[in-house]
Amino acid sequence: MTTQRISKLRQYLADGGIDALYCRSTTDIAWLTGVSGVFDTEQAHMALISPQDALVHTDSRYSHALRCALESEVGIWQVDDSRVSHARCALERVALLGKGQNCEAGSWECAPIMGIDLGLTLGEYRQLEKESAGQVQFLETSNVVLNLRSVKDEAEIAAMERAQHITDAAFAHMAQWMRPGMTERQVARELDRTMMEFGAQGLAFDTIVATGPNAANPHHVSDDTRLEPGHLVVMDFGARLAGYCSDMTRCVSVGEPDEYTQNVYEAVRFANETVEARLSVGMRGIDAHTLAEECLASRGFAGRMGHGLGHGVGLDIHEEPCLNLRNQSPLVAGNVVTVEPGVYVPGRIGCRLEDFGVVTPGGFHVFTQTSHELVII
Repeated sequence: MTTQRISKLRQYLADGGIDALYCRSTTDIAWLTGVSGVFDTEQAHMALISPQDALVHTDSRYSHALRCALESEVGIWQVDDSRVSHARCALERVALLGKGQNCEAGSWECAPIMGIDLGLTLGEYRQLEKESAGQVQFLETSNVVLNLRSVKDEAEIAAMERAQHITDAAFAHMAQWMRPGMTERQVARELDRTMMEFGAQGLAFDTIVATGPNAANPHHVSDDTRLEPGHLVVMDFGARLAGYCSDMTRCVSVGEPDEYTQNVYEAVRFANETVEARLSVGMRGIDAHTLAEECLASRGFAGRMGHGLGHGVGLDIHEEPCLNLRNQSPLVAGNVVTVEPGVYVPGRIGCRLEDFGVVTPGGFHVFTQTSHELVII
């Protein structure tokens, strides 16, 4: 697994004439190494990939665990916990890379080229510039590893399917447990507790529970608002397992929904199911989003979505590719994306229905197993 990922990255470097890539994203490093259970949320690591080396520079808090985790990758990865800055560690190694015998010693054109991602902080870039003292050329790159991560392998897909099994089971519990009068916070806490009890190693993101008018805010922060008859409750949540995320949104009606609520829900369901039936290799992100907008408009809810139709999922809850108006690239086999159309009417109602799955040559394989039927409590 690691060998294939490093090979893809090295091919990118070769195609771009880059001698080494300086990587500071912990998620990117976790993906490149294939390691789970070592890294946390602290951005305490640096990976340097060149044709000769695959190095992680870290500190003593992580180095032993990382070496143990990489035992099967001996000969591919090195772990360096020397007490120097990431910049100094990388520059010392990159400076050893030559540009060939025909280069004049000390000439700028012969200085090794180190790729740096646009996500690097300005402060760290300035440090690299200062410490390199003109001995290394820097080339800006954009989301190199993130783009490689957008195509999932079988192990990644299996991890996300297992995470989704937990998420589905948690919602089944909630559909039986929820009662009118409970607060959003109570529901969110129980949902989180249930996912952990069912085997999640963490939450994919902060759970969203939004009832009634609150649901018109897609990223509402759950509060003490109570679930009341006539409310539609939006629940957006996901489990994390082996480092990988699941993502799901379902709605619950408090009592029988009125005609308007039913129309909103059916419009969102129509958009979701239409897109999922057509999503396949070659469809562009913009096309999937536009199709959902057209479905909602046909049911009388034009301009009521506001956000993109979906996003990639993996080690991070938001990855590439996105299903939105800005993405004109075609989907490829192995892309894992959400499909989450919604309708939002400020002061009145919000509704979203989200599944996620993998794009295949034969269509869209949905991981989510929970029914699209509206649950009534």
